[in-house]
Amino acid sequence: MYFNSLTMKKIVALAWIAMGCYSTSLHAQDDLLNELNQDQNKKETVSAAFKGQQICTMQSTKMAAKGEWYFLVAHRFGDLTNGFENFFGLDNALTKLGGLYGATEWLTLGFSRHTLAKTYEFSGKYRLMAQEVDGFPVTIVGYHTMDINSQLEKEEYPELSGTDRFAFSNQLLISRKFSENFSLQLTPMYIHKNLYDPLLEEKSQFLMALGGRYKFSKRCSFNWEYAQRFNTVSNDPYQNPLTVGVDIETGGHVFQLVLSNSQAMNDVSYFTTATGDFNRGIFFGFNLYRVF
Repeated sequence: MYFNSLTMKKIVALAWIAMGCYSTSLHAQDDLLNELNQDQNKKETVSAAFKGQQICTMQSTKMAAKGEWYFLVAHRFGDLTNGFENFFGLDNALTKLGGLYGATEWLTLGFSRHTLAKTYEFSGKYRLMAQEVDGFPVTIVGYHTMDINSQLEKEEYPELSGTDRFAFSNQLLISRKFSENFSLQLTPMYIHKNLYDPLLEEKSQFLMALGGRYKFSKRCSFNWEYAQRFNTVSNDPYQNPLTVGVDIETGGHVFQLVLSNSQAMNDVSYFTTATGDFNRGIFFGFNLYRVF
């Protein structure tokens, strides 16, 4: 009787162990299946529609990775068509110094100082949607800037207030990488100036910009951009901005050479005050980004 009871206890114990192992095995299989299903449902995103943070002067949908710092130096020399009068633009250069920080994988913050009107420019760039392989067709990024014109003087504008120094741009960057070599970007935008000359421009302006990139070698691409201004005054003295350039990837930075009909580099001025027409008013320059 003692033998039978002991044997039964062992059988029960072994049964519990077997059931526990079987249950654990089923749970592990379920977890593995769930992970496989999640991997299958997770879409692969398309990267590097543009290599630079800018196409030429216009912003691209490229974002800084979380924790990355970018240092930016940019120049736009004077009008090349003046020849030796201004030493082919070298005597009249404008400079931009700035930095970008990847606050998160989807948010990039920026700051820059421009010699034009001693302007301070603050920017925010955030990803709304990413292009996917066999999924969502485009990348969508929001981009906003706020300019502070520190050159304005009370002597020139006696009724000048602090907010008169502000100007803003609001942009929606929509890009698609069609192949490893070719990308396009469409950018509707709204620009507002608190201080403006009503004889020359509207207080608020709407534009539609188009830019592209064609990679012609392992480290080089041809870039271009154009913006159409819609609500202009009847005697509008400005041109629609047009810029072409070349991207050169050199290790930890992207070097961009550009030719433009606009000398300004802050978004508000670049898009609304272009003066050249590629017969007169051609400005050569470069952008240099170094990532840390």
